[in-house]
Amino acid sequence: MPSDAKILIVDDHEDTLYALESALAPLGHLVTRATSGDDALKEVLRGQVGLLLLDVRMPGVSGLDVVRYMRRVEQTQHIPVILLTGFGPDTELSATAFALGVADLVMKPVDPWTLRTKVRYLYDAHQRRRALEAEVRELRARTEERASPPAPRRPHPDTRVPPQRDGHSETRETRETWETRDARDARDARETREQDRTA
Repeated sequence: MPSDAKILIVDDHEDTLYALESALAPLGHLVTRATSGDDALKEVLRGQVGLLLLDVRMPGVSGLDVVRYMRRVEQTQHIPVILLTGFGPDTELSATAFALGVADLVMKPVDPWTLRTKVRYLYDAHQRRRALEAEVRELRARTEERASPPAPRRPHPDTRVPPQRDGHSETRETRETWETRDARDARDARETREQDRTA
């Protein structure tokens, strides 16, 4: 079942965007587009982006600039990025891209089957990571809740009654304490009456 996370494709050429949308359509995921680095950053910061297909060379903010910014922001630093380039193999570009944590560098024109395979793997891996992080957060919250200190004892208006914890019912120990105190009070009362008679 497709996730609600989007695949964002970024390129300044309309024909490339159309080709990418057509190639990714069989995956069944929501695909959204941007035509500049600035628009791409705005879309990524809105959230719900599960993967980014990003052209390297665009006017203004380049693809590498987008990746640099994303890696500095906690909410976007783990989103997988596939860079697209139409200028052939470039050792310097490859070194810079992979140093920034780019998942792959794909040459244009793209082969649809190869692109779908790469996108499916990276997208699914990212979704599994998000699900695992959510599960860890939930487990931590439960652990912290269980480890929280017990409620303080509250005094009872009757000084003969031992302090009770909030939300706790009367215990067997409490009942025994009351019975012991009642017996002691009755004994003291009898002794007082006997002393009054003998006086």
